[in-house]
Amino acid sequence: MNKIITFGEVLMRISPLGNKKFIQANNVEFYFGGTEVNVGISIANFGGDVKHISCISNDFIGDTAISYLNKFDLDTSAIVRSGRPLGVYFLEVGAVMRPSKISYNRSHSSFSEISPEMVNWEKSLEQGKWFHWTGITPALCKGAKETLKEGLILAKEKGMIISADPTYRSALWKYGEEAKDVLTDLLQYSTIFIGGVNEINEVLGTSFGYSNDEFTEASKLLIEKFPNIEKVFDKIRTSINSSWHKIRARMWNGVEFKETQDLDITHVVDRIGTGDAFAAGLIHGLQKFDDYKAMEFGAAACAIKHTYLGDVNYANESDVISILEGNTSGRLNR
Repeated sequence: MNKIITFGEVLMRISPLGNKKFIQANNVEFYFGGTEVNVGISIANFGGDVKHISCISNDFIGDTAISYLNKFDLDTSAIVRSGRPLGVYFLEVGAVMRPSKISYNRSHSSFSEISPEMVNWEKSLEQGKWFHWTGITPALCKGAKETLKEGLILAKEKGMIISADPTYRSALWKYGEEAKDVLTDLLQYSTIFIGGVNEINEVLGTSFGYSNDEFTEASKLLIEKFPNIEKVFDKIRTSINSSWHKIRARMWNGVEFKETQDLDITHVVDRIGTGDAFAAGLIHGLQKFDDYKAMEFGAAACAIKHTYLGDVNYANESDVISILEGNTSGRLNR
């Protein structure tokens, strides 16, 4: 009973080399990712046993995506295949005062075809200890929302820890249901909330501010409305410009408020997937450390992800621990 379960779309990312715009590029590079699979791969890199559930195209691109997941020892046995293409997004990576830009092509992707009867949740959750979901998946289509809900119901019945990262993206909700209603429904099955006042305000219809005191009050109200939620963890990003960010984290665990120190990232290589890296580090940390150290581990995992190209955090546990020990100079290891 120690497997981590993630459920969500696998995407291909296509970008010009370097910091070029598409109009000036003749060559592109691609990566595989997707919010929940990014979390799963990162946890696997920390030594976790992860199963990812999805619907992937039944072609050579889908085969390549599955091979990529298998490279990190993810269990892909519950992935189903579809005649539709894999979802794609296009990214122009910004620099300094120029922001990055993303365009998605996922409306008719293989994952958009998923429905509850395609996933055998009883078998998929065998040996499951932890189920992680995000607000991206139920935003994509009604089938994804209904499939996720079935999995959450069974995971709760089995007594699994369920972490929720609402990740509200207004542009994704196009199939006729309100984000607030869906997220409120799904949160009743969750025990760990990974998000800040923006997500809490979206779920509760409140208008809390960003101070530590208001975050604490928002977290208390969230737990009051959803008694199954035990702890709230929030990653805070301060952007000096596109290339220079600061990361810290804070929590309300039902007993106390705590906050980490800022981690300074003076040269951002790639910020895609950094929130997923925080969630993965936190999930891994909560299984090994106390709440505060788990949060520190998540923030450090988030910070080091900024140094890797692609959607995935390639750091292992010792890499993150090294940052926690203050080794942030980047000196050459011999």
